[in-house]
Amino acid sequence: MPEPSPPRTASTGAHQPTVVLPLLGGPPAPTPARRRFPGTLTARAVLVTCAVALVSVLVTALVAVPLAVRGAERRDQAALAAQARLAADVLRVRTARQRDNAGERLIRQLRQQEIDVYVIRDGQPDRPGLPRQVVSRVAAGGNVSGRRLVAGERALVEGRALPGGDGVVLTRVTQGGPWRQVLRGLWLPLLAGLAAGVVAGLLLARRLARPIRHAATAAARLRAGDRTVRLPVEPPDEVADLAYALNGLAAALATSEGRQREFLLSVSHELRTPLTAIRGYAEALADGVLDAEAVPETGRTVLAEARHLDRLVSDLLALARLEAADFPLEPGPVDLARLAADAERTWSDRCAAVGVPFRVEVPVAPVPAYTDPGRIRQVVDGLLENALRVVPPGAPVVLAVRPVAADPAAGGIVEVRDGGPGLSDDDLAVAFERGALHQRYRGVRKVGSGLGLALAAGLVRRLGGDIAAGHAVEGGAAFTVRLPGSPYLTRTPA
Repeated sequence: MPEPSPPRTASTGAHQPTVVLPLLGGPPAPTPARRRFPGTLTARAVLVTCAVALVSVLVTALVAVPLAVRGAERRDQAALAAQARLAADVLRVRTARQRDNAGERLIRQLRQQEIDVYVIRDGQPDRPGLPRQVVSRVAAGGNVSGRRLVAGERALVEGRALPGGDGVVLTRVTQGGPWRQVLRGLWLPLLAGLAAGVVAGLLLARRLARPIRHAATAAARLRAGDRTVRLPVEPPDEVADLAYALNGLAAALATSEGRQREFLLSVSHELRTPLTAIRGYAEALADGVLDAEAVPETGRTVLAEARHLDRLVSDLLALARLEAADFPLEPGPVDLARLAADAERTWSDRCAAVGVPFRVEVPVAPVPAYTDPGRIRQVVDGLLENALRVVPPGAPVVLAVRPVAADPAAGGIVEVRDGGPGLSDDDLAVAFERGALHQRYRGVRKVGSGLGLALAAGLVRRLGGDIAAGHAVEGGAAFTVRLPGSPYLTRTPA
């Protein structure tokens, strides 16, 4: 299919998928320098698990330590209460001598346990330090239990009343004793939690890093050109998805490169055919083996082959330029009905010359669309040329135009149908791939270079439209082009 605009460069080759070219040629992508600890996944996993373990221990300590301290204080209070009951029982002995001897022994024993003993006689303590409320309560015959300030220090207090306004009060200064005991025992679980975090982090990191390392190795082999690499699919789901993705990429690259090789072989064959004819006639002319009467016919043959070669090269250049950002487009309002009428004047004579009926189906009213008139005419000419190539004499070729909907802003449809051999359902799936139909039907029926449909599809998409292949009511193939009706509906090509 010819390219109306002259190319800016003659060195452009056939456009190939961008994913293939970096794998086949050029220097490999530089490998980023690996950062040291904690840049690796293993180091980060260990740090995270250690941090989690540390936070867990600290949170547990914040909750458990006050409970443990209160429990320790309750135990100390209960033990002090038991000592106070014992002291009260000792001081209740009947004779003063027995009481004094037993009391002195008990006081010595309690003080050895860091317990202070206050004896109240006739409502007065034997020494200062006790709060006045405690002394009054015990002297009044009441018991005291709790924490109070004794001699300026916070202490556990247990007081027991004795007959006659006497009593005994035992105190033990706390000074954060339970807190120190609990906190001294915290370092062991903290150390155990950190050790567990390190072990768990190492195990987790190895489990997570293994599929990533395998994927990196597979990607490196793919970059080196190995298309047979496959990853085992294993749980968890994220790892399985990664394996599926890389395996699918490897299969897609193998398929793409296979099609690329077939396409290059097809193009080389198409290039070689006219070049062989031109070379043969040129050698005949150079050797003088042609008669003078045969020279004009030889010139016409060489000219036809040169034109064929020029069309092939133009199609290749157009395909290569389709994805460029500066691909020239001049979209504007176009009447598709008038475009079909213009095409009829050109193609009716060409079709009549080979015995093919040509029919144009257009509505009475205009069919507006927003597109590039030159590019869409290029698409129509290419589709008609493909149809004329395959239809036998007597089979029709139809160019139809109709609006998409009653609203003119919805755009228009251009359809090319023929009564040729048509396409199978499998052919429809690959109709617009470069060289696909050429590879299938070369040597079976008349085929072109395999570039025309791919170029038509690329042009339509650049114009913001859609193209589809199907079966025609005339028995052959049908190619339907849908174009937008306004610039606001034009899709930006990906």
